[in-house]
Amino acid sequence: MKKFIENITKKAGDTLIKCFREDEHLLNLRSTAKEAVTKYDKEIDNLIIKEVKSYYPHHSLLTEEGGLVEGDPDWLWVVDSLDGTGNFANFNPFFCVCIALRHKNELLLGAIYAPAIGEFYLAEKEKGAYLNGKRIHVSEITELNQAYLIYCEGGEKDRKRTGNILSKVYSYVTDMRKLGSAGIEAAWVAAGRGEAYYTTEIEPWDVAAGVLLVQEAGGKVSDFQGNPWKPVISDLLFSNGKVHQHILNLISP
Repeated sequence: MKKFIENITKKAGDTLIKCFREDEHLLNLRSTAKEAVTKYDKEIDNLIIKEVKSYYPHHSLLTEEGGLVEGDPDWLWVVDSLDGTGNFANFNPFFCVCIALRHKNELLLGAIYAPAIGEFYLAEKEKGAYLNGKRIHVSEITELNQAYLIYCEGGEKDRKRTGNILSKVYSYVTDMRKLGSAGIEAAWVAAGRGEAYYTTEIEPWDVAAGVLLVQEAGGKVSDFQGNPWKPVISDLLFSNGKVHQHILNLISP
């Protein structure tokens, strides 16, 4: 399964990169970046579903484009075929393919592939997190005034709410970053490029792989009340663990 998830994630990403910056009609989606869906999202989604079903015909899938494909409930593949569609449409290289595997409510594997920047992340339960084959760890920063915080609105459409959350933490950290791809944003916390990442009203396929990646890199993931991640729409905080409670104290309702 580990080899399979690596192969299918890379196959999907390599297919996407062949189309990247080749379709100028996608630029028309700039004004609808949060809701943007391209034909490539659907094509890659179909590719992944077909591959999973050919190797694991009895497994279930949950994908952004296809919804729930029912099968054995103990085995669930969680798929975002093109995370960062708005970036992809805008010729921005921060997009990726995200695939995770759950067994009996536990994440076993997570893969994130950002082909335009040449980064492949892989996490396996209790066996660590890796970037291009090299083990990665979260940062050692403990103080908020030395921390970089990554954020995105996820599926939240209430800009007043997201602005309020942003204002609660901005003055306490070194700086803020927004990349436009939940998969890459979580992966960068795992790789120590930022101390924390928060997102609101995020769908499970956007973050499932990133949840395991951050945890296996030594970090922590919770909702804004400090509860463990569940595969539902939620507000989430990913961190190196050392600044987690500090940020929760600021953003908790």
